[in-house]
Amino acid sequence: MVTHAPLPGNTLVGWTPAADDTSMMAGSSQGTRESLQQRLDALSAPGELYLEEDDRVRCHACGHRCLILPGQRGICKVRYNREGTLYVPRGYVSGLHVDPIEKKPFFHVLPGSLTLSFGMMGCDYHCSFCQNWVTSQALRDEAADTPIREISPERMVAMALESGARIVTSTYNEPLITAEWAVEVFKKARQEGLQTAFVSNGNGTPEVLEYLAPHLDFYKVDLKAFTDEAYRELGGRLEPVLETIRALASMDIWLEVVTLLVPGMNDSDEEIRDLTGFLAGVSPDIPWHVTAFHPDYRMQDPPPTTLSSLLHAASIGRESGLRYVYAGNLPGRVGSWEDTDCPSCGRKLVERYGFRVRENHIQGGRCPDCGAVVPGVWS
Repeated sequence: MVTHAPLPGNTLVGWTPAADDTSMMAGSSQGTRESLQQRLDALSAPGELYLEEDDRVRCHACGHRCLILPGQRGICKVRYNREGTLYVPRGYVSGLHVDPIEKKPFFHVLPGSLTLSFGMMGCDYHCSFCQNWVTSQALRDEAADTPIREISPERMVAMALESGARIVTSTYNEPLITAEWAVEVFKKARQEGLQTAFVSNGNGTPEVLEYLAPHLDFYKVDLKAFTDEAYRELGGRLEPVLETIRALASMDIWLEVVTLLVPGMNDSDEEIRDLTGFLAGVSPDIPWHVTAFHPDYRMQDPPPTTLSSLLHAASIGRESGLRYVYAGNLPGRVGSWEDTDCPSCGRKLVERYGFRVRENHIQGGRCPDCGAVVPGVWS
């Protein structure tokens, strides 16, 4: 189940402008990429995830580790060197919505709960199938056109509480490149008893994970493929993502992994076995969501993932030793692959239809029949 940002012009659930909130449009209809860049630069502040190297700065927010000269930008285009100081995004959102936590997707986190999802601009990848390209690729693509709203962390947390959300999630664009802003929001959220989440491509560094760890509860990684060749087409490398998954599995942060199954790109049996075998080797308790592709953005040629291909990939994941495998983006068509079953006795523990939880029988994090512990955050 791929997360979608709200479309421009949609009513934002729970959005009630406060005195510290202003709105502006960003995109081709309001000017050039240069004017958008200028407006975003005005909404920036000195960052924390970098080291100075003379007048250059080495950014540690993502696996690219950009060495940025004065007046230049990192690959993400939103972190830039101003006179020897790294400036980073702050104080705005380009997407803000209340979603079920299952939409992120997290299936082992507070089933049926709501999350306030927020995003900014930019990404360190350039995936041709991105479904959030209006925010992630706004500084690369003239066709992108999406609203920007200045907002404070206090207002965002108030909106989360007003909507009944229990979680605040950084998503829609790549949250690693806006990690300082996410931490600022998460600190306020934690103070009000809310939990926090990242929906990320996983192209991290040890420095950014250490920075996030005190403030982050849940992390979803998109493991997009299992070859370096595929990752280079997307603008990255495979190894930093694998290192992020290994690191998260050893930290006090709940981890789930998603793979969008794209025909002809990552759907061979060999690659799926390698990918799921890696995950099972890290921990067989990592929930793996394999989700159906449909043509989007600049990838219009491959056909949508078929039901049979999706279920076949899910079966390979189970054969590889993963205890919790889910098939997504085809709600109501995948049978029990939407549900959480006890791997010990087979009892159906959580029944779902798409993003909706129909029944939840987990008691105290355990199966009510056999008492087996079910990994996750259930209360």
